[in-house]
Amino acid sequence: MKWMLVLVLAGCGSAPPAPQRVEVPVFTPCVKVAPQRPAYEFDQLAPAATDGEIVLALARDWLRGRKYEGEMEAAIAGCTHSVTDVGH
Repeated sequence: MKWMLVLVLAGCGSAPPAPQRVEVPVFTPCVKVAPQRPAYEFDQLAPAATDGEIVLALARDWLRGRKYEGEMEAAIAGCTHSVTDVGH
């Protein structure tokens, strides 16, 4: 029983281990701000819209969609580029 007391007291007399710096990777999003989705005319058409109104709305929406698509592709390219550069 005395030897247990000696072991316990011996443990209290030792200095605590020195702090060590440990670097841990932390997830951060690669896209800071997502491109704003455009308001498409087609989505706002009345159910009774004529074929001509639908075609014109789709034609005008095409340019909006292409611009949005380009912004999204640029954001995604930035993410995939940063992931491949991590190991280098």
